[in-house]
Amino acid sequence: MNQDYIKPDYWSIIEEGFDASRVKSSESLFSIGNGAMGQRANFEEQYSGHTFQGSYIAGVYYPDKTRVGWWKNGYPEYFAKVLNAPSWIGIDVIVNGEQLDLYTCKKVEDFKRELNMKEGWLSRSFNATLQNNTVVQVEAKRFLSLEFDELGAIQYRVKPINKDAEIIFQPYLSSGITNKDTNWDDKFWDTLHVNHENQQAFIQAKTMKTDFHTCTFMESQLFLNEKEVALQPSVKTTETSISFSYKQQVKANETVAIHKFGGYTVDRNHEKEALNSAAKNVLKTAVGLGFNALLETQKQAWENIWDMADITIQGDIKAQQGIRFNIFQLNQTYLGKDSRLNIGPKGFTGEKYGGSTYWDTEAYCIPFYMATKNQQVAKTLLEYRYNHLEKAIENAEKLGFKNGAALYPMVTMNGEECHNEWEITFEEIHRNGAIAFAIYNYHRYTGDYSYIPEKGLEVLIGIARFWQQRATFSTDKNKYVILGVTGPNEYENNVNNNFYTNYLAQWCINYTLENISKIEAEYPSDYTRIMNKVRLSESELIDWKTVAETMYFPYSEKHQVYLQQDGFLDKELITVTDLDKSNRPINQKWSWDRILRSPYIKQADTLQGFYFFEEHFSIEELERHFDFYEPFTVHESSLSPCVHSIQAAKLDRMEQAYTFYLRTSRLDLDDYNHEVHEGLHTTSMAGTWMSIVEGFGGMRVKNNMLSFTPKIPKQWEGYSFKVNFRNHILKVSVNQNQTNFELINGEVLEILVNNKPLVLQKKQLLH
Repeated sequence: MNQDYIKPDYWSIIEEGFDASRVKSSESLFSIGNGAMGQRANFEEQYSGHTFQGSYIAGVYYPDKTRVGWWKNGYPEYFAKVLNAPSWIGIDVIVNGEQLDLYTCKKVEDFKRELNMKEGWLSRSFNATLQNNTVVQVEAKRFLSLEFDELGAIQYRVKPINKDAEIIFQPYLSSGITNKDTNWDDKFWDTLHVNHENQQAFIQAKTMKTDFHTCTFMESQLFLNEKEVALQPSVKTTETSISFSYKQQVKANETVAIHKFGGYTVDRNHEKEALNSAAKNVLKTAVGLGFNALLETQKQAWENIWDMADITIQGDIKAQQGIRFNIFQLNQTYLGKDSRLNIGPKGFTGEKYGGSTYWDTEAYCIPFYMATKNQQVAKTLLEYRYNHLEKAIENAEKLGFKNGAALYPMVTMNGEECHNEWEITFEEIHRNGAIAFAIYNYHRYTGDYSYIPEKGLEVLIGIARFWQQRATFSTDKNKYVILGVTGPNEYENNVNNNFYTNYLAQWCINYTLENISKIEAEYPSDYTRIMNKVRLSESELIDWKTVAETMYFPYSEKHQVYLQQDGFLDKELITVTDLDKSNRPINQKWSWDRILRSPYIKQADTLQGFYFFEEHFSIEELERHFDFYEPFTVHESSLSPCVHSIQAAKLDRMEQAYTFYLRTSRLDLDDYNHEVHEGLHTTSMAGTWMSIVEGFGGMRVKNNMLSFTPKIPKQWEGYSFKVNFRNHILKVSVNQNQTNFELINGEVLEILVNNKPLVLQKKQLLH
């Protein structure tokens, strides 16, 4: 834990007291989004202190040319930047001739910021004494509408306390923005047109290179003591901005307010020529309904989400706050409405990492969306990868692979690899395995096999072809080896025979062979279509089988464990407990050379394989591997604590499981890795959900049924969650004495509880 200023609360993230040193961290933590757009929690009014301005539109990006000192063949030509979009939230506030700016105020008192996760809104309130000695009370509330996902709304209220005041509101739009993260300081946006009609304003802009066209828009309403005031604003325009100025005389203890509606229309959803008219339609709806009615629709939309997705925890307010924060951010980032979108690692909270999808989606996020939405949302995520199969084949071809071998990108916006770190782009090939595993996981959980003959088998064949070609036969070992890789543990680069990578490669080939046989027998027309397309020969299948059957796995007889990679035991094996805390986090304190030579593990690596394929290993094997590797794991990846929490729970080490759960659920809230100011770890948040449902709840799919081995930390009085399993909605409630199962939707469901069958009838409560 590196920060502790967020107040414990069941449904809200709350900050009390203004501290300029916390502004950028809070901008991340209080971010809002609606799946189509999002923004950091920047102040509406001017702020001259250190801030990280950020508004983002889903799917809109810029291909920033890769910058390296030594160009390598096959290197990605660009790094896809998540773009800081034109800003619509700004409202300059001038009080008796002085700009309201919390950084320059004489005094800021009673500052409170709240992100209400239950209802989906962000608020801020404070009393400020300006340099001219005017004291004002300010209350601001805003949200991004789930119902109308091109729209955001702001209510901004000012009350002069100690004297009458002239209040000027200056709502504005600006496309003169820059990205914090850029390789060459390129200009990312080209402003095409700035215009206004009556009290509506519009900026049309397009991205350079990718040519995404957007219209940023706004319209405002003014109120004095809750009654609308008709004021004609003065207008100021520049090449990249437009502002309206509304002037109102306000007596002491009267309240003047502005309701500002704004957002984006994008040519991903409209014709370029229709962006302005589409924006006008959004504004017509917004003004017609008004702020309060829009807020009510927002509350209802979030109530519907929470009805299925909520996890309750009794007796541990910080744990409860943590899981709800994670679930909230996941739903702000992705709702499954648009098959062209995916789940970015920072969501709408920052620019680091770039790209719209990593392997995190398949490894961590799909289970959450399968269980808390419906299977179509998860299927849409699988189809996203199928739609990029040709690009994956092109990515492999650039590296010398052939015959339809597919290498899915580590980072992508459109299917092309766009990450500009050598060891990730070329070596972290295990991402291929996660994509194949997601297909298996989807079928295992939903029972829906249709995706595999329709689309999935083509993906599996491309991946299997890659693994067969990527493996090298070692005459010394008389085995196939995989050389020069980086596993999930990115603190080891260019290693040989990473256990997790080799195991995935073997499994992918065998799983593909299994599905080829099944589809040939049961879906003959699909089989013929696919084989005509991929031209898979019998000799190629023999080559696959040979690689899978003779894959090499490094193993230590002394320790009775699979080795993370060939050279792991050559390292100086000093555990994390013997590492001075002043060296942590090592990725910020040590040279990369020192990290690579150390035994320290960034995230679950060999244990990631045990998580995916736990049925392949005994509990004794898991225990040996957990005891061997966890002491060397620094958990400096957001993806690490959740896997360890699940496995610790399986091993009945509940205190350790609970500690790991708190770390994953409050990773950003407590800023464990000293980096929350850059944005949140959105994709790893699904791992928090897994820590409870799969860890403490012990949920698995066994024998085509849901299976539970419920456990509970001693710190909790109880917890509950819902899952949608094959269109049956099941509620599981666990306390210190018993576990209750209630079938909320569906007529009959047979489950396993501690390996014993239990038959549930609709609305029947069993324990």
